[in-house]
Amino acid sequence: MFDRPTRLFIVLGGFFVCNALIAEFLGVKIFALEATLGLAPLDWNLFGQSGSLSFTAGVLLWPVVFIMTDIINEYYGRRGVRLLSYLTVGLILYAFAFAYLSIGLSPADWWVGIQSGQGVPDMQAAFSAIFGQGMWIIVGSVVAFLIGQIVDVTVFHRIRRLTGGRHVWARATGSTLISQFIDSFVVLYVAFVLGPQQWPMELFLAVGTVNYVYKFVVAIVLTPLIYLGRALIDRYLGDELSGTLRERAAAAEGLAW
Repeated sequence: MFDRPTRLFIVLGGFFVCNALIAEFLGVKIFALEATLGLAPLDWNLFGQSGSLSFTAGVLLWPVVFIMTDIINEYYGRRGVRLLSYLTVGLILYAFAFAYLSIGLSPADWWVGIQSGQGVPDMQAAFSAIFGQGMWIIVGSVVAFLIGQIVDVTVFHRIRRLTGGRHVWARATGSTLISQFIDSFVVLYVAFVLGPQQWPMELFLAVGTVNYVYKFVVAIVLTPLIYLGRALIDRYLGDELSGTLRERAAAAEGLAW
């Protein structure tokens, strides 16, 4: 039905959108990294603030989303990433709209207490708490995602121009590290500084820095996956077709090499 580049784009795009959408809904859970790894709590102290390593569960997936951005950028260029980014934002808003509609539905009486034996006395309250994320958090995450994508794509091609197409790790990991930095602070600023909680600037900077350090480490650790992904794609497409796609993606940015 489709040629191989089209099928590949559909698969990569589906994985990209799926990861971003799941990350949004998983973000409601805050986990303790030290306890998860069986380590003693780390009492960090930054900007006069202190705390342990606590993150939203969404951070498990956002580094993967940005790596997927770089892989798609490599073969389909800015227009491919832009299409998927806009589609993702639309689907995230669509999903949250129906989540809020679902919360507003009157629950069946028997369902409300059906999990009381498992420690959940009110399923309606639990459902509302999990899926009813605050509007400021939704806006913050969507704005941060779009800005992060724009920065990622731009930096990716700037590095590609400087390196002449060599050093995949430099443009992929470099663009991810810069875009993750912006993403880490934008989402917190919109959701918790501009939002009703009105975080003081010291808390905003401290939490943002801790979040970025985590993402920085994860991005470095995941760098080999970029080479693995590229190798699998080259094998699927064949060297000639794979090279043609990369050249077209670069030429579309005026960066042919």
